[in-house]
Amino acid sequence: MAPGAHRGKFVVGLTGGIGSGKSAAAAEFGRLGATVVDTDVIAHELTSPGGAALGEIQQAFGAGFIAESGAMDRRKMREHVFGNPAARRLLEGILHPLIRDESDRRIAGATGPYVVHVIPLLVESGQYRKRVDRVLVVDAPEAEQVARVRERGLSDEATRAIMRSQVPRAERLAAADDVIDNGGTLADLRAQVGALHEKYLQFAGP
Repeated sequence: MAPGAHRGKFVVGLTGGIGSGKSAAAAEFGRLGATVVDTDVIAHELTSPGGAALGEIQQAFGAGFIAESGAMDRRKMREHVFGNPAARRLLEGILHPLIRDESDRRIAGATGPYVVHVIPLLVESGQYRKRVDRVLVVDAPEAEQVARVRERGLSDEATRAIMRSQVPRAERLAAADDVIDNGGTLADLRAQVGALHEKYLQFAGP
């Protein structure tokens, strides 16, 4: 399989529902030598003090959405856009082009044998097949997802509301070229990542 989405770079789009274990899987790919480009990390940088998105966010939403630290007030923004499609689209209109540009820059400069591009809403984006060479879904039972997110301090009700706002699990799995079953132990996860790593090295070529 020849790399195609990013000029000679073989790009795996890693996605999954909230609490599925995307970060753990991505960290393991990184440990094995892949270049990891995580859109959540980029979004966090863009909305941290001095971030490139802050000016537009303040202009669009007002100074009340900028915390004393100089970062976007993430909790306030999350509460504002959840259930408010117009506000969500406005925020996405600011962030998504910046995230895409920075992702492309990091992929172009990748030094690993292939790139793992972490995009939580990859399937929802609609254009995912043009952006990646392979779709990898990290999957976990819904009860496990809820339990993991509970440890982050989010209520079960809020987690299930987020899950309902994402594409159904079956639809995400239907879009997958590869699936990691992350309902087991960390050792199970590492074994599956290791097997995929060998496959992706072959796909990426010399």
